[in-house]
Amino acid sequence: MSPIVKLLAQRIALGLLLLFLVSILIFAGTIILPGDVAQSILGQSATPEALANLRADLGLNDPPVQRYFSWLGGIMQGDLGTALTSGQDIASSLGKRLKNTLFLAFWAAIISVPLAIFLGLLAVRYRDRWPDKIISAVTLASISIPEFLIGYMLMYIVAVKLRWAPSVSMINDGMSLGEKLNSIALPVMVLTLVVLAHMMRMTRAAILNVMQSAYIETAELKGMPMFWIIWRHAFPNSIAPIVNVVMLNLAYLVVGVVVIEVVFTYPGMGQYLVDHVSKRDIPVVQACGLIFAAVYIGLNMIADVVSIVANPRLRHPK
Repeated sequence: MSPIVKLLAQRIALGLLLLFLVSILIFAGTIILPGDVAQSILGQSATPEALANLRADLGLNDPPVQRYFSWLGGIMQGDLGTALTSGQDIASSLGKRLKNTLFLAFWAAIISVPLAIFLGLLAVRYRDRWPDKIISAVTLASISIPEFLIGYMLMYIVAVKLRWAPSVSMINDGMSLGEKLNSIALPVMVLTLVVLAHMMRMTRAAILNVMQSAYIETAELKGMPMFWIIWRHAFPNSIAPIVNVVMLNLAYLVVGVVVIEVVFTYPGMGQYLVDHVSKRDIPVVQACGLIFAAVYIGLNMIADVVSIVANPRLRHPK
């Protein structure tokens, strides 16, 4: 077995093991929460007999290990369970919500990733000069402000004062692409500002590290344009750490949208999760937590795979 295939197999196996361990933590964390699920469903006026019957119907009297493997077995078959508060199938409800969250994350990534790489290249090209200092100052300022505060500031300025975009980001299947993009303009702007700084600074640091190499000095001595040296020689050789930080921020765009979705009342998975946490709907919380974990672990696995494939010593072993 070649080194690259062996490493890929190890990364995939490690990712699956990690997802299994996370599922245990999610299940354990939800069952030790204070309060009574049956009581929260039936209300304070429920009789003891009604509470006992509901606990039996929900399987709450079964041992935790038995409940976990029953839940995990359903997950393996694509059955996420049924929402306790509404009686609806969780998988069908989450499908549309996940689609909306991915739609929001996709457009934020389309803007933030190329912009972060371009600004990182520009900062390296004008290192320690005013473009580099301005880019670094603005990105540091954006990463220091909490995302919910950025959201409310943009909502006040752009939606309330200028009336350029709606303050509530509601989308549905009947809307055209243009209408959807106009509706999500503000949350996309907030997510872009949140992840842009980290990706730009890591891109700048990775390229500057490569710029100290001997072959970069050789290219400079040949009289090649600096931006061409950065783009043609430095950037390709720093792609592995850049891909890692891009994937981490893409994972954040999917997993970390909970606050943004609540701020803008966006019908995504984050809003769905918060709504059911307040209702103590344990199956929904477990399903959302596992999906978020799977997305985060999956994108990190992709980053590891790209880093392995981008390593010439593994692609061309001697």
